[in-house]
Amino acid sequence: MQITQIRNATLRLDFGGVRFLIDPVLAEKGAYPGFAGKIDPAQFDPTDVPRHPMAELVVPMAQILDVDAAIVTHTHDDHWDEAAIRLVPKHLPLFVQNESDAQAIRGQGFEDVRILTTETTFNGVSLIKTPGQHGSDEAAKLMGDVMGVVFRHPEEKTLYIAGDTIWNDFVAQNLKNYTPDAIVVNAGFAHWFGVGPIIMGTEDVRKVCEAAPKATVIASHMEAVNHAELTRAALREDSDAHGYTTNLLIPADGETIKL
Repeated sequence: MQITQIRNATLRLDFGGVRFLIDPVLAEKGAYPGFAGKIDPAQFDPTDVPRHPMAELVVPMAQILDVDAAIVTHTHDDHWDEAAIRLVPKHLPLFVQNESDAQAIRGQGFEDVRILTTETTFNGVSLIKTPGQHGSDEAAKLMGDVMGVVFRHPEEKTLYIAGDTIWNDFVAQNLKNYTPDAIVVNAGFAHWFGVGPIIMGTEDVRKVCEAAPKATVIASHMEAVNHAELTRAALREDSDAHGYTTNLLIPADGETIKL
């Protein structure tokens, strides 16, 4: 497999001879107002925070869109943005987590929207929908449903893309159920007002590395949205200090990991 870190949670995955685009956010740097994050929305002035995306796309758009299918783990606009709605070909097979997201994306003009299950197959690749939770119990009520995806193919190692989740029983059980060889975690430690972190931070990533010591853990969803507090350098510093560097990769935007 080849996993290219595009930007934020956007990935290009080449797996079992199939090319996937995951959580496409395709706008130019600074296209949208920043997120309130820890700021009380009643007091929030979007001019006080950086606009997002905070990084340029460094992979050519033609390469990003040269895929066989797309996967949208959920429809928050740092995973599926207006530019993606405009640029992703409307005929492209597009996988989503539930009927609500399917209806929304069909309403945006997409012709082949499919709902992932635990038994989905696409061009010989097994796609398994996995549960996650977008923060604490309280946060999840606000943030809504999310999913991860396990990829399997007879000629590939098993890949688990955890999606927007913190470390919890869902993730622990997914690791036990599927014993992935590679795991992508969204590790920017993004926060939302009043409910705390909504994706993984250093402690969560450490728990994943410890729970799956033989797997390669890849940190994504970093340094592209203003409410995500954890930088690549800070995660590397923590992994060095606590001894989980050996199975952790922290790719830069545009970097491709081959496994």
